[in-house]
Amino acid sequence: MKELEKEDVKGFRNFLRMDYELYQEILQRIEGRITKQDTSCRKSLSPGLKLAITLRYLSAGDSYQSLMYGFRVAHSTISKFIREVCEAIIAEFAEELIPCPTTTDEWKDIAKHFSDKWQFHHCLGALDGKHIAIKCPKGGGSMYYNYKGFHSIILMALVDGDYKFTWVEVGSHESAGDAQVFNNSELKEAIDKGVLHFPPSDPLPDDDTKMPYFIAGDDAFALRSWLMKPFLQRQMDNTQRIFNYRLSRARCIVENAFSILVHRFRCLLTTMQEPDTVASIVLTCVCLHNLLRKRSPKQHRRDADEEDSNHNVIPGA
Repeated sequence: MKELEKEDVKGFRNFLRMDYELYQEILQRIEGRITKQDTSCRKSLSPGLKLAITLRYLSAGDSYQSLMYGFRVAHSTISKFIREVCEAIIAEFAEELIPCPTTTDEWKDIAKHFSDKWQFHHCLGALDGKHIAIKCPKGGGSMYYNYKGFHSIILMALVDGDYKFTWVEVGSHESAGDAQVFNNSELKEAIDKGVLHFPPSDPLPDDDTKMPYFIAGDDAFALRSWLMKPFLQRQMDNTQRIFNYRLSRARCIVENAFSILVHRFRCLLTTMQEPDTVASIVLTCVCLHNLLRKRSPKQHRRDADEEDSNHNVIPGA
C-alpha cells in the first residue's frame, strides 16, 4: 500500500477504486467507529488495514482466502470486520451522500438536468430494480428465488440525470417483483402523502398546457400522474413511438448507473452469502459510488456516453 501511494498513483486508484487522498478522508471519518483495543494476547488490526481490505474486497470481489494471502490477515478475521467497516461507512456517509430530495427546488434541479442533458422534460429521476445474487440462506427455501433461476435480493433505486443515486432500498426478497417492492417502499408512501413536495404542474417548453412532473419507469410499474411508463408495443402511432424512445433514453440512466456500480465494485458480480451482510455491502457500494461521482465529476463524465445538442452520441471511455 505504501509503495503504491508513493510510486504509483494510478495503481493505487486501480487497486482501491479511489485516490489516496479520498482513502485518507474516509479513514479519518470512520476511524473511531472501527478502532478496537489491544488485548494481552495480541494487538488489534489498524483501522487503515481494515478499510484497505474492505475496499479491495468491494472493488475486486476477491475471496476472503485470496485477501488473506494478499494482506496477511486470517480469512476468518476478514469475514468478521468487513460488515463492521461497511456499516461504519453507511453510518458516516449515507445521510450525506444519498439524500432523497424533499424540496421543490431540489426536484426542479434534477428535472433541469434531465432536460438539458437528455432532452426529456419534467423527469424527476429514473426508477428500477436490480438483482444482487446471493447463496440460498439456511432455511430460506424459495423466499429469495427469482424468476431468472437464482437466489437474490433487490436493489431498488431512483437515479438522477448524472448517474447518482438519490434514493435506494436494499434487501427485499426477490420472490417479489419490482412493482411490489416499490409499492411497499417508503418512497411510494412519501409520494402518496405528498411529503416530498414534487413541483406543481407547469407547461413544457414551447407549450401552454400544464404537465405534471414525474418519475420514469418501465412496464413493470403502474401508471400514475407522477410515474410515467411506455405505451404498449401494439398498434403504436409515430407520436407514441417517439415518446417511448425518449422515455427509454431517460430510463436507461438507471440501467447505466447499475452497470457503472457493478463494474466499479465487482463484488456485486459475485454470489455473496448472508442477506443482511449483502445489504450492508450493497449500500456501502452505493455510498462510495456517489462519493466518487461527487469528488471527481470530470473524470466520470469522460467515462460515460453523452449526447450533444444535435443529438449526436459522444462515446465515453
